[in-house]
Amino acid sequence: MAGVLRLRASANPPRPARWSDLRAIERKPDEVRGAQEVTMQPQNQPQSHPLEQFFHQAVRNNYEVKLGLNDPDVTSYVAHLLCEFSRSDKLYKVRDGQGRPIDELEQMLLAADPVNGTAPSFDAERLIRKHIGDYSLFVAGMYPEAVEPWRRHRRGNPSLEELVRAGKESYYIVSQFNLFEYEKEAPLFGRLSDWFERCILGLTLVREDLSRRKALPAPPIQ
Repeated sequence: MAGVLRLRASANPPRPARWSDLRAIERKPDEVRGAQEVTMQPQNQPQSHPLEQFFHQAVRNNYEVKLGLNDPDVTSYVAHLLCEFSRSDKLYKVRDGQGRPIDELEQMLLAADPVNGTAPSFDAERLIRKHIGDYSLFVAGMYPEAVEPWRRHRRGNPSLEELVRAGKESYYIVSQFNLFEYEKEAPLFGRLSDWFERCILGLTLVREDLSRRKALPAPPIQ
């Protein structure tokens, strides 16, 4: 399909030596699909993860120590994001009406649009936009080879610039939901939007650390 922005992993992406030993306990994927399922889905609080402390230290060492990005909330959020995406199926938890995972950036953006797209509500827009921000940050920082120019032209993947734009915009939109139950965390998403490029750089440093430890999360293969 011409013009579609599809993001795939490289043919031979880096894999951890023993990632299966570090994997979290298998859980049913959280999925975003269908009008009723999106609007009725509760806003879950981050849950404890076996690798939370490990990733938190890795993110803190690079964000705060190396980049001077001294924001404990951002550090904790990104560490939890790495835990969440340690399972590749979490990258594709946005589903279409038939329950099929959406793995195209363009289609994710359409699914997040309550006016011209398929989002059934503004709450659904926030939920999906948050996922797009997370997805863009993770892929751009941890697997930049997925958006290398030669692969993008061959497979229709988004460019790094397009991925960054979608991520920054999505976090900004989430930050504009700043009333009622969303008021407390809205400023965090504003900072994630403002510092998006720095957060990507921090994740590339985290990636280097994890590669040396042979503990790099599984690549984003659906």
